[in-house]
Amino acid sequence: MDNNAALRDKIRQQFDTGPYPRIALEKSPKNDLISLYIHNLVNPYYLRNQKVIDTEGKVILDAGCGTGYKSLILAEANPGAKIVGVDISEKSIELAKQRLQYHGFENTEFHLASIEDLPNIGLSFDYINCDEVLYLFPDLAVGLQAMKSVLKPDGIIRANLHSSLQRMYYFRAQEVFKMMGLMDENPEELEIDLVREIMKSLKDQVELKSITWRSELEIDKEKILMNYLFQGDKGYTITEMFSAIRGAELEFISMVNWRQWGLMSLFKEPDNLPAFLAMSFPETTIEEQLHLFELLHPVHRLLDFWCGHPNQGESFVPVAEWTLSEWQSVRVYLLPQLKTPEMKAELVRCITQLKPFEISQQLLIPEKPVSVDSTVAACLLPLWEESRSLMSLVERWQKLRPVHPVTLETTQAEAMDVVTQSLTTLESLGYVLLERCL
Repeated sequence: MDNNAALRDKIRQQFDTGPYPRIALEKSPKNDLISLYIHNLVNPYYLRNQKVIDTEGKVILDAGCGTGYKSLILAEANPGAKIVGVDISEKSIELAKQRLQYHGFENTEFHLASIEDLPNIGLSFDYINCDEVLYLFPDLAVGLQAMKSVLKPDGIIRANLHSSLQRMYYFRAQEVFKMMGLMDENPEELEIDLVREIMKSLKDQVELKSITWRSELEIDKEKILMNYLFQGDKGYTITEMFSAIRGAELEFISMVNWRQWGLMSLFKEPDNLPAFLAMSFPETTIEEQLHLFELLHPVHRLLDFWCGHPNQGESFVPVAEWTLSEWQSVRVYLLPQLKTPEMKAELVRCITQLKPFEISQQLLIPEKPVSVDSTVAACLLPLWEESRSLMSLVERWQKLRPVHPVTLETTQAEAMDVVTQSLTTLESLGYVLLERCL
């Protein structure tokens, strides 16, 4: 058996012994709005094309599905889609099937197969979710190419890699336990107990312990396995990530949590940078900006990205640059994850009491809370039922504010300006989707 095959067998054994993630069968992600947001095909498709799609009938692959919790999130986040899962662990596949059945999703199928075997399944996919798997491949491009071979022309892949910079202390810990022979075979209870004993025996000020060890690890077996004893675990840089995407002849679309990768956010005064930086930054590529961000501030455990076939994204004019005539043809959609009974009830309460509505209350996409005043909130209320034309929202604003509170005059131009400015801000933050109907 060659080294790659031997490593794959170790990984399979580890997940057969300790299926991952160890989440109770009955646990539902319905209230986990951030996870639903990340796993909704609507969002990356809009980011790439400025188009809003219906998930009904889409075919979604969970590549390396494990025990199926992410498959369940994909099913919840994409109503009407077919969910297909593949994994090399037979025990994990059994649990994934049980999980989706338990939660009432029937339009699913699961295969005991590796990602390299995807072409043999005979399906093509609108979206592929490859979460916490790609970094286990000896060659990243091989894994990406296998997914590319079954990706529809306008399809999107979401994949991620462990960051070698952010996770460096865990890689050091793994080297320690490899030296001690704890990873020669599939780590089980004995090895987990030995890790605990060794880490607890170290002085608290020892760097490896002070940075990686937490009290909850004394009872959490899964975190020990997935951090200290994880077979095949590797880390990568932004440069290596882009190299793999190019090697698979794919096109980078965006980081999944792209709002948390803003290079300018690292500076005290982004509008008043040292002259050298102010001149240099406009010339840098997206890859260089992301790489520099991570060198300066390696806080993201995962390099989490979207990619797809080259030259499939549609060109579009950014919302902030739309003309008045372009706005007049716009249809407005509320982010699907906001359409919860709790959010609507809070919205109605704020409108009734004339209080600002914190739209980020249950879904904090940017780093800071986001609020809209009660009149804007009242204007947006119909979006909780269905999408609306921009002009219908302008008309609603005019009914809510028939006259200016100071001049006692009103014009459609003023209403148009207020509504478009509010929607421009909310779109930039990710809370509404705006589609021009050409």
